[in-house]
Amino acid sequence: MQKHTQFNIAYLIFAFFAVLFVQQWWHQVQTVEVVPYSQFEKLLQESKIAEVVVSDQTVTGTLKSPQGGKSTVVANIVQPALADRLSKYDVKFTRVYQSTFLRDLLSWVVPALVFFGVWFFMVRRFAGQQGMGSFMNIGKSRAKVYVESETGVTFADVAGVDEAKAELQEGVEFLKNPERYGRLGARIPKGILLIGPPGTGKTLLARAVAGEAGVSFFSISGSEFVEMFVGVGAARVRDLFEQARQKAPAIIFIDELDALGRARGTGLMGGHDEKEQTLNQLLSELDGFDPSIGLVLLAATNRPEILDPALLRAGRFDRQVLVDRPDKIGRLQILQVHVKKIRLAEGVEMEQVAALTPGFSGADLANLINEAALLATRRGADSVTLNDFTQAVERIVAGLEKRSRVLNEAERRTVAYHEMGHALVAMSLPGSDPVHKISIIPRGVGALGYTIQRPTEDRFLMTRDELENKMTTLLGGRAAEQVVFGHYSTGAADDLAKVTGIARSMALRFGMVEKLGQVSFEENPPNYLGLPVPQQREYSEDTAREIDIAVRDIMHAAFERAVAILTREREVLERGAKLLLEKETLAEPELAELKSALKPA
Repeated sequence: MQKHTQFNIAYLIFAFFAVLFVQQWWHQVQTVEVVPYSQFEKLLQESKIAEVVVSDQTVTGTLKSPQGGKSTVVANIVQPALADRLSKYDVKFTRVYQSTFLRDLLSWVVPALVFFGVWFFMVRRFAGQQGMGSFMNIGKSRAKVYVESETGVTFADVAGVDEAKAELQEGVEFLKNPERYGRLGARIPKGILLIGPPGTGKTLLARAVAGEAGVSFFSISGSEFVEMFVGVGAARVRDLFEQARQKAPAIIFIDELDALGRARGTGLMGGHDEKEQTLNQLLSELDGFDPSIGLVLLAATNRPEILDPALLRAGRFDRQVLVDRPDKIGRLQILQVHVKKIRLAEGVEMEQVAALTPGFSGADLANLINEAALLATRRGADSVTLNDFTQAVERIVAGLEKRSRVLNEAERRTVAYHEMGHALVAMSLPGSDPVHKISIIPRGVGALGYTIQRPTEDRFLMTRDELENKMTTLLGGRAAEQVVFGHYSTGAADDLAKVTGIARSMALRFGMVEKLGQVSFEENPPNYLGLPVPQQREYSEDTAREIDIAVRDIMHAAFERAVAILTREREVLERGAKLLLEKETLAEPELAELKSALKPA
């Protein structure tokens, strides 16, 4: 039955009942008269009523002969005792019943409205806090949908990750021309997983892929699938893939995949955990969709070591793309992209800034540009200079200057000799990174001074000699305290922690201790967050004792070497510390003069 036919039948039924109601009402108006109870009693006394019908509140009488067209009279019942008293006075009397309809209605409606209001606001607020939206849409995906014009990002906006861009370019070409890739029987990878440290541009790369391909881009975080209600996450996964199929060709991007794809069996609730059910649904969807329809799944994570192996097998996330911290060339490219947003002073070479930022991610470099611009603005300059970039690097690496933290004279002398010890040892060792700046101005939380070395190039491998030189440089501050004052301070706590870590890595991971042999006693799983990974010891107590002895010997040798260098350069150490106490900060010109006074090794 069609919709308009249903409407016509309903209209006829309504009209029929309306006619009956009007007819009955008109009949009552024409034949029934409402009279006072005293008149009803009078009609009874006059024997004009043939039949009486009594209800709870009214009495109805049928007249023997109609009067004025009325054949029925109705009156409200008055209590008999009261009626007898009133009839003696020859007055008209009747009873009026106050309507309680509104009161009865409100007694039901008002509590219902209050209950509904409380339920609506409290439940809606709870649902909003849980990220569920309305209960009618609890199983709907909340992925943000972008089109090409809304992403506003292309590969031209992404720098420093050329290898990753080349890998993703293939996915873009497939979405633009799927017939080309299918002519030889090849298929595009179902899923591409972007892995790398935080801030390296994984999310930006995914949006650039959508901008280059010009297709719909579904972006959602892995945490948005996880809810307290069982089955909601799985329903959202199904809805997400269904929406993407309807708008194919499209790209699905799941950020922070580790929130959803953590390895199963590690929770306390076993296989009935909500996260596991959501992950199972995602695995099912990855097996079920055909990439030939123009659907590509992208995901990003900085914790690939905790992902479920079923996600990473062939046929699901076929390809893993590493988005690592950029090298010097990559940092230069990233800086050139972000520096377009600020007013740069003439003569500033971004290569120098790139050399000052080893280990910086893309997000760190963007923050560096912003900090330099803020520093230039704070001092009222018209443009950003190289000195602003240098101060911004120091602020990010060492922390904010604490000029309000006043040190006494003894502490200042200790800090000055400590930092000068670092610098002179670094200058004396061959192959060490050149010292860029020394300062005894407190920075950050606990740093009372700092020494900055500027690498001349990016290094990916280090020999034992280089590691020993690095440890000797780190222990140079503590060695200076021993040479000058004959005692140690607490200022070398961080240096000792770093040296201990290097020495233990030499013994446990790198096999650089001859007595222990060419053995690795500790695994090094990928950990892009830099968090400590608990290790299970798989060697004996005797071996552990040998490792401890080796670590102690390595550190002792590095410390004695630093002491020997500073003892030989005692005169330069005294002169440099005195100069540092006067100026509080020494730059490259002053450091070059000190380096020229060092004795040849």
